[in-house]
Amino acid sequence: MMLEIKGLSKAYRTDTVETKALNDFSLSIEEGEFVTVTGPSGAGKSTFLNIVGMLETFDSGQLLFDGVDVSGLNDNQRSAIRNEKIGFIFQGFNLLPELNVIENVTLPLRFRNMPAAERKQRAEEALATVGLSKRASHYPSQLSGGQQQRVAIARAIAGKPRFLLADEPTGNLDSEMAEQVFELIEQLHKDGATIIVVTHDKKLAQRGTRCINVLDGRCIEGAETELRNAS
Repeated sequence: MMLEIKGLSKAYRTDTVETKALNDFSLSIEEGEFVTVTGPSGAGKSTFLNIVGMLETFDSGQLLFDGVDVSGLNDNQRSAIRNEKIGFIFQGFNLLPELNVIENVTLPLRFRNMPAAERKQRAEEALATVGLSKRASHYPSQLSGGQQQRVAIARAIAGKPRFLLADEPTGNLDSEMAEQVFELIEQLHKDGATIIVVTHDKKLAQRGTRCINVLDGRCIEGAETELRNAS
């Protein structure tokens, strides 16, 4: 079992308001799965993804990653797992405008104290995978939205993560670019990555090996459906 979530709860609080984002959320994901996550805005999808990626903490429940209870780890231990085993793809690309393409791709690798030559080699391989080798010296402002998202994917896979998390990776793209990006994510899955994609696009959601639905902070009972493997 790669990921096991048991009764996870998370609330955001202000001085006067408490908003529950996750409420007794439970889910198991095996290594090699391609899970898509759907549900209305505000249902808790992004919170779930951020907690799985160890970008946010939670109030109660358990999150087991490779059998290790994440709540028992300190910040440095969580950061190490996040940097070495998990790749992130965000809707907003999150590229640094002052860095060129290859610099953006190598940036997370610097935190591993990886030699410069290895960082460069990994970045070049990742850019070749997403078809952007000729854009290595370009800056984000010189790229289309689809190209920027492919750079973001290259940055995510340059670290050779076992686990890839994507939050609305096609949300800012037109239909043609969205298709190209999703095909690339599908290829990464075929190459062995375990993937979770949050998406509002029901057609894209049906292309995962499993689709779950999130509503009111819960993984709805009976809403998990086997898709591609059952067809």
